[in-house]
Amino acid sequence: MANNNDSRILIVEDDTNINNYIFESLSINNYNCKQAFSGTEALLYLGKYDFDIILLDLMLPGISGEQLISEIKNLTDSSIIVISAKDELESKVDVLMLGADDYLTKPFKIEELKARIFVQLRNKNKKVNNKLMKYKNLTLDKSLHKVMIENNEVDLTPQEFKILELLLSFPNRVFSKQDIYDFAWDEYFEGEDKTVNVHIGNMRRKFKEYSDEEYIETVWGIGFRLSK
Repeated sequence: MANNNDSRILIVEDDTNINNYIFESLSINNYNCKQAFSGTEALLYLGKYDFDIILLDLMLPGISGEQLISEIKNLTDSSIIVISAKDELESKVDVLMLGADDYLTKPFKIEELKARIFVQLRNKNKKVNNKLMKYKNLTLDKSLHKVMIENNEVDLTPQEFKILELLLSFPNRVFSKQDIYDFAWDEYFEGEDKTVNVHIGNMRRKFKEYSDEEYIETVWGIGFRLSK
């Protein structure tokens, strides 16, 4: 299985032998793991660190696993894989409805756990990639509503952000002024209106502050597209 040294995993399990077994098995694959032996300890970690995945036992001292799922969902978007001896269908359905992403019944094979972790990380990466749009040295992050050129944040207006998002969504397409106006503004487009031209000009000027790259090309008589 692939090297995952950037993936952070919190193991929440009160059984020391099981916790250590999972920790050692995942560390071999270069996962960055931390161990919690109670719900309270898990919450302390969640207040200090970000985790990609939380491996969660249900029968914990103090705060139960079920209670912890609700707390986790309020604190983070980490994926939760429940690992529990409770094998009743009702228990599985209940925790999945609470917000758990997967359920593995004890006793389990470590290779199955690794496979389930891999699937959760793959799904998480797909979600992240869907929110990031890249072109040359420019990145648009839809979730954070930020545009970066290398390590510099470009301060775009909401309409400029939407114009760039539209162009990045279809990198080979030429968009007319009306196409752009309809997407970025919820108003009727007046044919002679210079609003789109002004915004494109402002965007080019802002990009020039951080890079000599050309990002937006004018196709005379038609509209605009990403520069080739």
